[in-house]
Amino acid sequence: MYEQKKRDKALKSKATKIVVKEIRFGPQTDEHDYQFKKKHAEKFLNEGAKLKAFVFFKGRSIIFKEQGQILLLRLAQDLEDIGKVEQMPQLEGKRMIMFIIPKKN
Repeated sequence: MYEQKKRDKALKSKATKIVVKEIRFGPQTDEHDYQFKKKHAEKFLNEGAKLKAFVFFKGRSIIFKEQGQILLLRLAQDLEDIGKVEQMPQLEGKRMIMFIIPKKN
């Protein structure tokens, strides 16, 4: 039993831990803010973290769903050389969420 626990602990320590970093946008995020957040997204992907980008719709801003989707797809296109889209943008409640994973070198 002791040996089994020791083996399990060794396997658990070798397992890779997936870190998920989040970046939040508004539906009408300005160009400078977008570039600033894109730079952070690049840093997270280069560190090997999984990126969760989402657009948060407050109040009546839910009518700008298309703008949110365009923003997320633009981010995916800008980051295509260092990451690939795991999940396309989809609306969940008041959030439109997209996942990007780093490309393997």
